[in-house]
Amino acid sequence: MSEQPTRGVRLQLSIIALVFFGPLLFATWMYQSGRLTPAASSNNGDLLEPIVSLRVALPSSPLLPIDDGQWVMLYANDAECDSTCRGALYKLRQTRLMTGKEMRRITRVFLHGQTAPDKVFLEGEHPGLKTIRDEALMSLLEDKRPPGRMPGGIYLIDPLGNLVMYFPPDLEPRALVDDMKHLLKLSNIG
Repeated sequence: MSEQPTRGVRLQLSIIALVFFGPLLFATWMYQSGRLTPAASSNNGDLLEPIVSLRVALPSSPLLPIDDGQWVMLYANDAECDSTCRGALYKLRQTRLMTGKEMRRITRVFLHGQTAPDKVFLEGEHPGLKTIRDEALMSLLEDKRPPGRMPGGIYLIDPLGNLVMYFPPDLEPRALVDDMKHLLKLSNIG
């Protein structure tokens, strides 16, 4: 008779051990096998490393008084503003609008080359867009653009004046908005 209660106790202890060690063994197996591992990054843009402080690198840039402690989405185009340029400016405007209530934290800037942009077009289609010309900033952005990426992308500058990310010109607006919303949600500055 003493044999039966011992089996019951062993079964109960085995079940308790399985409940405790089962998830641990399963998690170890998942980790070791690499299954269900998240992707290395969830951002759609390219993080620019090392981070460059524009306040240090270009202290006299006309961009610095514009940012005023906000996130800056900067579109750089050294050539004449053609249909591609106009499309990028549209994407810039729509991205800011799609961030919803967070759009007050974002300033849009168009960094142009020697050819001045059409002021009438910009005031009509892109109210609030700041335009600047800064050859030193244009040169710095070209140097920081990730290798193999097309020129004419959108650069993101944080409220502290750090050059943070590059978004290629062919990136879908939704992907750009997702990154912006994620950054604004995590950021306590700007």
